[in-house]
Amino acid sequence: WQLQASGGGVVQPGGSLRLSCEVLKFHVDDYTIAWFRQAPGKERERVACNTLVGGGSNDYADSVKGRFTLSRDNSKHTVDLQMNRLKPEDTALYSCASVPRYYHCAEFSADRATWGRETQVTVSS
Repeated sequence: WQLQASGGGVVQPGGSLRLSCEVLKFHVDDYTIAWFRQAPGKERERVACNTLVGGGSNDYADSVKGRFTLSRDNSKHTVDLQMNRLKPEDTALYSCASVPRYYHCAEFSADRATWGRETQVTVSS
């Protein structure tokens, strides 16, 4: 595995979790990185994407805007997903994926990405 996702767990509605996607090969700045999730019976959804193209930007799904925040930590070689005000519908398997750094998030192809292991997030009272 070239990517390692961690930080999942069980949390009550309204709570927070922080997921980390660690780049195990080369440097975190060599990649555009996105977080995806898939709930049982649903299609995979891209949750957020971070690119360094054009000075750097984050892109979020409408379902998580204002609640989830991406950040890079070069010292830990991670792209972290801070998830606040979690809802039961955020329950899913979360995974991160990478493409080369010259791809903008709009060009991110899940089919050509490198994937890491999933981590389970469960939001339940």
